[in-house]
Amino acid sequence: MSAETRVTMSSMQVTQRITADEYLAMELEPRRELVDGVIVVNEPRLVHALLTKRLLRALDDWALAESGSGFVTIPIDVGVDSYNVYAPDLLWYRAARAPALDAPWPYPLPDLAVEIRSPSTWRYDIGAKKSGYEREGLPELWLVDGDAGVLLVFRRSTPKTPTFDVALEFDRSATLTSPLLPGFALGVGALFDLS
Repeated sequence: MSAETRVTMSSMQVTQRITADEYLAMELEPRRELVDGVIVVNEPRLVHALLTKRLLRALDDWALAESGSGFVTIPIDVGVDSYNVYAPDLLWYRAARAPALDAPWPYPLPDLAVEIRSPSTWRYDIGAKKSGYEREGLPELWLVDGDAGVLLVFRRSTPKTPTFDVALEFDRSATLTSPLLPGFALGVGALFDLS
């Protein structure tokens, strides 16, 4: 292993950085990601699971409503670079870019990645992972903050734009739409109304 890996668990930290290839060879469970050479354990809570379920249902219903709308999936390992393998909470691939069912992993960057706030991973989602997604060309990123009841959207205004040049904040009164998802609309208030 390389000279500087950190395995971050709730209260344990071991320092030594590893590569994406070394990480993928480990085949770890439960959910983990490699962020800047550091293994990060995701410890989602009930709110996280419920928000994931609602977003999955909304995106999947939209994708299934019209042939050729690609597909949405729950976390799979996405290769970002030599020191990063992310597992977004939800991913959407356009039909033309969708990996084959028997494609080897890690999978390519999706067209849309959704990260939902967990106490153990939020700092990575809004920091290193957002930067990695932007650097590697992800068209759109949704950061869902169930604690604050807001959804942050970062996107590129054109496919050739080198950075996320559009940043939007959707509160409970807003309706979420995306130029990537023609016809998709989701009331943010309904998303966060978990009672």
